[in-house]
Amino acid sequence: RKAVAEQVKLPPGYSVAWSGQFEYLERAKARLGVVVPFTLLIVFVLLYLTFRRFDEAALIMVAVPFALVGGFWFIDLLGHNLSIASAVGFIALSGVAAEFGVVMLLYLRLAIERREAAGEMRSVADLEAALHEGAVLRVRPKAMTVAVIIAGLAPIMWSHGTGAEIMQRIAAPMIGGMVSAPLLSMFVIPAAYLLMRRRRLAAVPESAPLRYA
Repeated sequence: RKAVAEQVKLPPGYSVAWSGQFEYLERAKARLGVVVPFTLLIVFVLLYLTFRRFDEAALIMVAVPFALVGGFWFIDLLGHNLSIASAVGFIALSGVAAEFGVVMLLYLRLAIERREAAGEMRSVADLEAALHEGAVLRVRPKAMTVAVIIAGLAPIMWSHGTGAEIMQRIAAPMIGGMVSAPLLSMFVIPAAYLLMRRRRLAAVPESAPLRYA
């Protein structure tokens, strides 16, 4: 559009109108510019009500955009352009990535609470052991979830016929995101959670067990 405006000189009485998928994408972007901020606010409120901690809810929200990196890499590898269909795929991927982060955080908190109940939360090493225990418990379920999603979406990527091209644009971000989202939830979120909690642990005397409530 910029090239046409700079290089094409229209005679009087003529004009250029952009239509087709570009027009639909512009309309969708205008709507999403209003809907997405409200949706993110609602999601953040729900996360806060779940964890009752501002920093934990913020951790999930901050991690979601980074989980989408795999989707962008995959559509770039396939040579796809961003479209309404790919935007739908990224919205679905965002939901899955948020679910990965929420479940991982719940397992980490449960592991810490078990050690607190046993009076074993007295040092950074104890905190690291609890986080390691909670993260390891999520490896097999997460691997199964990723395998099921990829197995379900892979046939769409190689399908042919009416509507196949649109469905491929929806499935591509999901498949690419199934690489970055699980890795982020299994490695980055536990590490970030450790950094968030070690300060509080350092401020507690060694003789007293740590409580996160």
